[in-house]
Amino acid sequence: MVHKEHISKQFDADLEEVRTRVLQMGGFVEEQIEHAIEALTNGNEKLIEQVIAYDHRVNAMEVAIDEICNQIIARRQPTAGDLRMIMMVIKTITDLERIGDEAEKIARMARLIYAADRMHMPRFIEIKHVACIAMDMVHKALDSFARLDLNTAAQIVRQDELVDEEFRSIMRQLITFMMEDPRKISTSIEILFIAKAIERIGDHAKNMSEYVVYMVKGKDVRHVTADEIEREIRE
Repeated sequence: MVHKEHISKQFDADLEEVRTRVLQMGGFVEEQIEHAIEALTNGNEKLIEQVIAYDHRVNAMEVAIDEICNQIIARRQPTAGDLRMIMMVIKTITDLERIGDEAEKIARMARLIYAADRMHMPRFIEIKHVACIAMDMVHKALDSFARLDLNTAAQIVRQDELVDEEFRSIMRQLITFMMEDPRKISTSIEILFIAKAIERIGDHAKNMSEYVVYMVKGKDVRHVTADEIEREIRE
């Protein structure tokens, strides 16, 4: 009995270590997004290069956490809720790594814009607005992960709809700019890439929130409407 209790405590410690590492990775990814948007705002070349250079740290975190999860599965053979926890972690770190990639993409586009001295960027105010929403989604997704908070997860799904709507609006405006003034085509395309990267960050945050619902409810809510997710949470 004592031996089994010891094994159980060690298993709990392993799971807690994994959760802690995910939140550390999430915190670093949040910083990457914030720095990328700040670099885009003020043209800080040092910050731009830092975001690009630090992407390898995000990749390394994903690999390290994935390896720990593989070891837990091999040694502990988790079942039921414990297995769902491990699956949630593996999926979450994949999305966090991809969010890091999008932050790097924003930094690379910022470098192109400022290298060409194109300071007057169309739809820049809208870009900053939608970026704030996406960053809030990532923060909430990590909070939802930490506390297994279904209500926060549902909020993120609704916010994703807003981000998608903002992206479509920015895209329409950029197309209009390019048609009216061909000299703005290069800058508009780069801004469009940035807007798409932000929209993808929102998608990944939404994915993370859906994993929390899966963890708590044991039901896969991918590819369903926000109304259906909210209904599932209430049940």
